[in-house]
Amino acid sequence: MTERHIIRPSEANTRDVFEYALLRVVPRVERGELINAGVLVYCRAQSYVGARTHLDEARLLALDPAADVAGIRAALGAVEGVCAGGEAAGQAAADDAGRRFRWLIAPRSTVVQPGPVHTGLTVDPAAEAERLLDLLVR
Repeated sequence: MTERHIIRPSEANTRDVFEYALLRVVPRVERGELINAGVLVYCRAQSYVGARTHLDEARLLALDPAADVAGIRAALGAVEGVCAGGEAAGQAAADDAGRRFRWLIAPRSTVVQPGPVHTGLTVDPAAEAERLLDLLVR
């Protein structure tokens, strides 16, 4: 076990549980090939839900040269909008953070799909989203 995974008693009460899922782009669903293109993070204790995305266009086009890059960017932007709430969230604007997260992680057979949900502990869920984007997507 590495040092960063050890929780000391003084730290235990300062961190909150969070959940996260990768956003995957599957340009040709029938082939099942995918690239990671974002991360969703939800922290109930802080009423936080956020998405960070990064589309590697070269990797996408290597899987499917005919991929609709603009459409995929729009879909990823829509996920970010739902997380942000307000007008950008459309009908989900009135929902709480947890409900928006659960809706976004529901399985679907579309080009942008959520991966399995994982958990962790964090002090700052927004910073955690950036960390996970760098670690798992970029």
